[in-house]
Amino acid sequence: MVDHDAFNTTREAYDAVAPTYAQLFRDTLRDSPLDRAMLGAFAEAVRAHGDGRVADLGCGPGHVTAHLDELGLAACGVDASPAMITWARQAYPDLRFDVGSMTALNIADGVLGGVLSRWSIIHTPPRELPAILTEFHRVLAPGGHLLIGFSATDDPSHPTQVFDHTVAPAYRWSPDHLAALLRESGLAEVARMIREPQPTDRRQFQEVHLLARKA
Repeated sequence: MVDHDAFNTTREAYDAVAPTYAQLFRDTLRDSPLDRAMLGAFAEAVRAHGDGRVADLGCGPGHVTAHLDELGLAACGVDASPAMITWARQAYPDLRFDVGSMTALNIADGVLGGVLSRWSIIHTPPRELPAILTEFHRVLAPGGHLLIGFSATDDPSHPTQVFDHTVAPAYRWSPDHLAALLRESGLAEVARMIREPQPTDRRQFQEVHLLARKA
């Protein structure tokens, strides 16, 4: 069951900060070579196993969707925040962006070569995440890839931890626990990257990228 209060709170919070968020994060990939490398590996995996159609779920202002397009993928973006989608459409008019929820995607079964979920699960209450991973599995074609990014818990024995996010309540995840949830959803881990926090980072959390494949 979807926690509609949590969903609405998150959507409204991102609507309110959309212009500021877009300005702050539009150039983040420029200074993140490891993130670019993981996105590049994801793009190669998608192209090797399908026609390159990818959905960037929780796309925000669209800058990562545009990067996927530059990598040669047929990328579209989906976000729950109408204000974010308006911003993305204005910034990248040649790409498709739609308002939507990860719990019920308006995407047919098995049509995508890839799904990107870059920090888009962090506001999801833990009990709801398995249903979202099942939805990711549903829209992926056999052999399709999921790249999911999130912040790690401090103690791997804790599956999740709440943290004080600037915009809305949020959760960190144990990488091993999330990988197990992926397996239960029919998505087998292929690789993971864990980036240690830099001294200048506001939050001293490990950042995790898990790459998984649908059988």
